[in-house]
Amino acid sequence: MDVGVLLVFQNWHENLSDGEMFRQEAELGVLAEEYGFDSVWAAEHHFDDYSMCPDNLQLMTYLAARTSRIKLGTGAVILPWNNPLRVVEKAIMLDHLSGGRVLLGMGRGLAKMEYEQFGVDMNESRQRFDEAAPVIVAGLRNGYVENDGPFYPQPRATVRPGPNPEYDWTGRIYGVAMSPDSVPAVAKVGARMMTFMQYPAEVHAESINRYRDIYREEHGTEPLPVHTQDFVYCHEDPEEAEKTAREYLSRYFLSVVKHYDFAGKHWRETKGYEAYQVGADMIREAGMEAAAAGYADTQVWGTPEQCVEKYKHRLEVLGPHHPSIAPSFAGLPFDKVRASLKLFGEKVVPELKKLGVEAPVGV
Repeated sequence: MDVGVLLVFQNWHENLSDGEMFRQEAELGVLAEEYGFDSVWAAEHHFDDYSMCPDNLQLMTYLAARTSRIKLGTGAVILPWNNPLRVVEKAIMLDHLSGGRVLLGMGRGLAKMEYEQFGVDMNESRQRFDEAAPVIVAGLRNGYVENDGPFYPQPRATVRPGPNPEYDWTGRIYGVAMSPDSVPAVAKVGARMMTFMQYPAEVHAESINRYRDIYREEHGTEPLPVHTQDFVYCHEDPEEAEKTAREYLSRYFLSVVKHYDFAGKHWRETKGYEAYQVGADMIREAGMEAAAAGYADTQVWGTPEQCVEKYKHRLEVLGPHHPSIAPSFAGLPFDKVRASLKLFGEKVVPELKKLGVEAPVGV
């Protein structure tokens, strides 16, 4: 079982400037390799203290120079905000510099405020993703980009440096699938599914199994393990682990609701996002405090032994998957973040590697 680390860059620290916070969070990517993790990831977000990483491929170039082994993942590049040709160019260039360590994750974005700042119509997100994703997948493998679609018309352009044939992209392309219509989109393009754990594993199993079914039907082969993401706190004292986890996970949940306007009513009128209205209605009905507590229940926290047991349950429910952990969120002090990451790396990761999930092909 490959185990990764997600860097969120959330500045809810009262005593840290954006620059100070960003540098400390980036250093966690270097520590992830030292502590035995297999991959380091970062999302793309803009304009808010919720997550301050406007160019995750640029960040991964920095981490490529600071590390030698760990794989470098984007979780994800948001395609409606990026030109497909530029995504292919930057990903291939980083692959050369890192020795074939890139894991390219693609997504379509969810925050209305980010779409508005970019001047991109959120109602077009599904079509933009569906047009851009196969163009990018083909470009990474073929070394050229061309497209006659309405959103990204592109006469054939050869990418230089071209892809290194020694670095097979099989198993290294991912797609975020958090809504019902994203699941088939990711499966059809041949990407590996990524999902952020927000509900009990039994709920996520429905979409993960649907992805596997569609992938088999489309490609005639078994999909590689899906990628899951949790916000994690690990401590030797079970009471301290629970107290700290619940406090900061509740704060993180509030930041999610704020950034995405999850309690809003616009989802029903936004094409491709109608399913999110159900969750927004549930948050309003349950109340923010109860919803935050429920979210904390879905994440992985506790002693190393408790964390291992939770992942064993996940494996029984979800089948083959590779997890990543976000150790830094909602202003959790960095001394606690580093201690949690180190403990998880030393005592949890070795146990997870014994669980028998195969590593990606060619990675």
